[in-house]
Amino acid sequence: MRLKKVRIVGSGLIGTSIGLGLVARNISVEMVDIDPRAQKLAQDLIGAPTPEKADLTILALPSSALSSVLNREYDLNPESKFIDIGSVKTKPVLDVERSQIPTGRFCPTHPMAGREIGGAESARGDLFAGRPWILCVQGVDADVVEAAKELVELLGAKAFEVDVDEHDMAVALISHLPQMVASLLAKQLNAGQSKWLALAGSGLRDTTRIAESDPILWSEIISENREKVLPLLETFAEDLSEVISNLRGSESTKTAIKKLIVDGNLGRSKIPGKHGGVARDYTLLPVVIEDKPGQLGLLFTECDKARVNIEDLAIEHTPGQFTGLITLSLSATDAQTLYEHLLGCGWNVHTPR
Repeated sequence: MRLKKVRIVGSGLIGTSIGLGLVARNISVEMVDIDPRAQKLAQDLIGAPTPEKADLTILALPSSALSSVLNREYDLNPESKFIDIGSVKTKPVLDVERSQIPTGRFCPTHPMAGREIGGAESARGDLFAGRPWILCVQGVDADVVEAAKELVELLGAKAFEVDVDEHDMAVALISHLPQMVASLLAKQLNAGQSKWLALAGSGLRDTTRIAESDPILWSEIISENREKVLPLLETFAEDLSEVISNLRGSESTKTAIKKLIVDGNLGRSKIPGKHGGVARDYTLLPVVIEDKPGQLGLLFTECDKARVNIEDLAIEHTPGQFTGLITLSLSATDAQTLYEHLLGCGWNVHTPR
């Protein structure tokens, strides 16, 4: 099938981002929200909907509110196909089983994308590009699965099929536990002096980035998936207790801490590379640039001339400093190619490592 009209119930970050992505592909989108202001903002961003019935109804609202809209949405359009986009899948399935919607007409889904800031005003039409989008297709009618997969394809995401219970275990490890750990770490900063925090570099900023997340949203997500999150936190607490015990020791402290760092290296290496591919060990190329407008753009122009692919970059710059350090991540071959190119152009580039 080809989607023509989509109704999105929930005008927050995810719902509005889906809408923006769809209208860019000439699909009519109707935004709905319990908050009239949020609905109007989202619809104004997306454009006026056409009046025909929706091919697909997307339930893009908190799981706690899902049960209150299911029967209404089914009564409005019983011929529609239905999906949700929540972070936990067990509860939505139970809610649908108790509703008028036939279970085969509902596909639980979860786009693995988001931002620390929510609301329609933060929406982006490219939010899902290259991101995984989980589909729980067991027991779902074939045409509903087809519509869900078409949605994922239209938004540039990559579909992954898992069952409901596996989904909740997976996101507990890769999403919900990191949120809890980041928030716990950031909480410790409340006791720090301002002059200490002024010294913070990218390490602290990176590890606490998601601590800026919406507390209302995340309190709901963690509460709903607590059965899967709790064992992970208990294991984390055991490991932390072991670290504390080792630090109180003397002779074995360095050995124990070294093992912890090695184990962390191993776990980090298991995270796949871009687009879900095999993790790659990139070569780093340091480039020192002047602190003046246009330097970063010029560097990217030279990368294009050298025909190399930049996989990632990091920027280190202290306010008031006249130079900045750009560290480019490339394949070993591209790093050497770019190094030689930049060196020949007079750039302050350092040996790849």
